Amino acid sequence: MLIDKKVSEFIDEVASDSSVPGGGSVAALSGAISAALVSMVSNLTIGKKGYEDKEEHVKEILVKSEKIRHELTLLIDEDSKAFEKVMKAFKLPKETQAQKELRTSTIQQETKNASLIPLKAAKSATEIFELARYVLLNGNKNAASDAAVSVMLARTAVLSACYNVLINLSSIKDHEFVQSIRQEVEQLQKNALETEKEILSLYTF
Repeated sequence: MLIDKKVSEFIDEVASDSSVPGGGSVAALSGAISAALVSMVSNLTIGKKGYEDKEEHVKEILVKSEKIRHELTLLIDEDSKAFEKVMKAFKLPKETQAQKELRTSTIQQETKNASLIPLKAAKSATEIFELARYVLLNGNKNAASDAAVSVMLARTAVLSACYNVLINLSSIKDHEFVQSIRQEVEQLQKNALETEKEILSLYTF
């Protein structure tokens, strides 16, 4: 599994001539690291003098950020597995008409599934913004830059995941499905860009 590899090994695999792990897995990883930074700032705030009045809420944020981190970590492998299933579908036999029809329908279904994984990652990463906002403004001031990096990585995760959705949509013939998902993606992208800018404008380094 990708998540069990050393960081250097994962990076080497991304750099290799293999299609996986690719942008979708990297997007999920970016989101997982973003959530991890929120957890770090939370842990550096809980129990520290001067933050007693914020502690209970920061504890709640920590629970949420860890849940998101876990979800996105799992999606690192799920994205690669989904892409491998698409590639496997392309290798199905196409000698008879029945085989051609089965191959086409399988490719379409697996491509749909492959588009939903990064969409899930984008949605999960979107949830990080408000958590990062709170710890940036109310958490340990010595870790403010870490909270800001979390915000930027969340934006990167959302946009990266969305591009991976869009490239899959370009191969899907179900126009209703494509239109519905594309609308979701456009809103996620817009929200990520606007929210990052708004949050970072609230803190002066």
